[in-house]
Amino acid sequence: MGGIPSNYTVDMSLDLVSPVELAGIPSSYQLDITNLPKIQIGLDPITINPLTINPLTLSLKITEIPSVRAHVPANFVAGFSLFGFQLAAIQLCGEAQVITEPYVPNLCEPCGAAVFIAPPTPPPNSPVVGGTGAEPKVQAKSRKKATP
Repeated sequence: MGGIPSNYTVDMSLDLVSPVELAGIPSSYQLDITNLPKIQIGLDPITINPLTINPLTLSLKITEIPSVRAHVPANFVAGFSLFGFQLAAIQLCGEAQVITEPYVPNLCEPCGAAVFIAPPTPPPNSPVVGGTGAEPKVQAKSRKKATP
């Protein structure tokens, strides 16, 4: 066959430091390739049938923005440095929110004016204790008549 050698020769030598004998082990080897197998590559015939593509209607609509409350951590640093050493810096960190749902604050999200909780009102038909001066005059007269 053209270009492929039929005989190969390998020379091997072994230098050992210790006094070990390798008597009987050959130092040269010969490898012969006598023949190569026949390789056949082939393809079966391929037939392609005509392909018809029917029109396809595809529509995508966003009817409502989904209700999402996403928390976005933020950490911003602005500063001055000289030769890689930080001289001054301002760091702003916190959390931002992206809210696409109707906003109702959670317990940990106070927002807006302070909430005033009114003191409890006395139950009806309870005696009035102490004169505040803001009582109606009818009640004041009736109390004076009851006193001896």
